[in-house]
Amino acid sequence: MSGATVLVVEDDRSTMRSLCTALTDSGYDVSGAACGEEAMARMDLAPVDIVISDMMLGRITGIDLLAHVRQHYPDTAVILLTAFGTIESAVEAMHGGAFEYLTKPIELDRLESLLRRACEARGLVRTPEAQWVDGIVGQSPAMRAIMRHVDQIAPTSASVLIQGESGTGKELVASAIHHRAGPRACRPLVKVNCVALAESLIESELFGHERGSFTGAYRTRKGRFELASGGTLFLDEVGDLSVATQLKLLRAIQEREIERVGGHTPISVDVRLIAATNRDLEQAMQTGSFREELYYRLKVVTIRIPPLRQRPEDIPLLLQHFLELFCLEHGKQVRRFSEAALARLMTHPWPGNARELRNCVESLVVMARGDEIRERDLPSDLYQGESPRVLELPLGRTLDQVQRQYILHTLQMLNNNKVRAAQVLGIGKKTLYRRLHEYGVALGDSPDAQLYQPDPS
Repeated sequence: MSGATVLVVEDDRSTMRSLCTALTDSGYDVSGAACGEEAMARMDLAPVDIVISDMMLGRITGIDLLAHVRQHYPDTAVILLTAFGTIESAVEAMHGGAFEYLTKPIELDRLESLLRRACEARGLVRTPEAQWVDGIVGQSPAMRAIMRHVDQIAPTSASVLIQGESGTGKELVASAIHHRAGPRACRPLVKVNCVALAESLIESELFGHERGSFTGAYRTRKGRFELASGGTLFLDEVGDLSVATQLKLLRAIQEREIERVGGHTPISVDVRLIAATNRDLEQAMQTGSFREELYYRLKVVTIRIPPLRQRPEDIPLLLQHFLELFCLEHGKQVRRFSEAALARLMTHPWPGNARELRNCVESLVVMARGDEIRERDLPSDLYQGESPRVLELPLGRTLDQVQRQYILHTLQMLNNNKVRAAQVLGIGKKTLYRRLHEYGVALGDSPDAQLYQPDPS
């Protein structure tokens, strides 16, 4: 699956063998070491991508091994495991540069999720569960389908129409199509924001102009079509072009040649067109504001990017991606979102989509004072007073009873959305479904309020 190399460091040989077997079955290249000394020797012979190490190893502890890896192999991610889930050891591990910290017994779903994140953060792999293609981050079925389409479309020269609300990442998809593969990948990607250009300038921007063709044309200037020749021309917000400009664009596409403003000599151009819009072009055709011929020329292949509110599975991955991005950019050491903050962020509708989420995370990182973003740190439109998700757990309950109530309460607060619940709980979907089955909870989509009542026992 991945090809990423993993070193499991565990003094309990039975646990080490079990982890090595499970991770090998998941497609990782896994080796094991029974102590810190053996781990260091193995890494000196062959550095690895990820180290999974127990904290209590003997003379050389997991913290010691972490310090050694950070000093000698800074590109290697370290995930620490311990049976002693103390706050002090967790803080020490995070301050030492650990990628993540897990307590025993190890949940394999959770560990594999962390491994995928570690691989993606280092550009090692794109997996079916959580993919990253040229800046596109997503694990929802819709985004996985888009990434598959990118791989299929990229080697061709077919025109592509990308549709979606503002902020959904249309420009990222266009860039991925251009850079992914094929003969055009090493040629220019030229971008035009159609809505940002005045009507009097758009023709000159697209097709260029000759010297003296209009007031202020002091020299001959190539247009975007010529600059993109051999590569890709990306027309953002193409639905905002005037009908007159649409006709000239249609001619350029059909004849594969353009004339500069004020010129009379046809110039051949070889460009791949990718267009994007947040408008409903079919409706625009009915009202006469968009040319039918141009529409069908542009939509040889159509990609529709759903808004973020329709793919909540992508929110945690985007949050982590932007968190790491802006920590690096601003020199901060924020490690995570608290569960309460994550729950708030998961249920926000994000009308501005990924762009709004990105800006929100940057602001949170810049203003953060510790290593965790908490619910009270969120903007006022996300955090207003006391959280409705507070769960009171009286003394006298067993750990199993507390776990059951917490899982069911989380599911209730997220309107029975099991994908969101699994993300907030930090467990895999299979693990959540298994536990719900154990609790006697129906696995259908319709919420049953009676099933979510606190356990009276």
